[in-house]
Amino acid sequence: MKQILLSTGIFLAMCLTVSAQQNEIFVKDNAAISGYDAVAYFKEGKPVKGIAEFSVTYKGATWLFANRLNADLFKATPKMYEPQYGGYCAYGCSQGHKAKTSPDAWTIIDGKLYLNYNTDVKAKWSKDLPGYIKKADANWPKVKTEKF
Repeated sequence: MKQILLSTGIFLAMCLTVSAQQNEIFVKDNAAISGYDAVAYFKEGKPVKGIAEFSVTYKGATWLFANRLNADLFKATPKMYEPQYGGYCAYGCSQGHKAKTSPDAWTIIDGKLYLNYNTDVKAKWSKDLPGYIKKADANWPKVKTEKF
């Protein structure tokens, strides 16, 4: 009986860990960051919709890219291109919670991509970037494990 309970407990812990990892990335329409190409924000300076032909699995989510080069760049150095806070709203994270994001509400600061809920929230976020980033960085370890 002890062995069954121990095995069940280990299995449940593994399931919760996988769930938390998958929840770490904002997924909409079965793709990370609503299917937009994370590399394009850096290379083209605008949101570009990715396509299923150029997909990469990372942190339990499917990331879509507009072309093979962008997919390969992301695969080689995902930390360079992945948005902060798993693609959840940076301002929301600074306030201690997860919120969805809009592909048009984005900022690159010090080589890092930040997404926001919408352009109004982005404008608010932009009024104190260092302060909000500091708060979001401090909140993210707790926020990333919360359900969305």
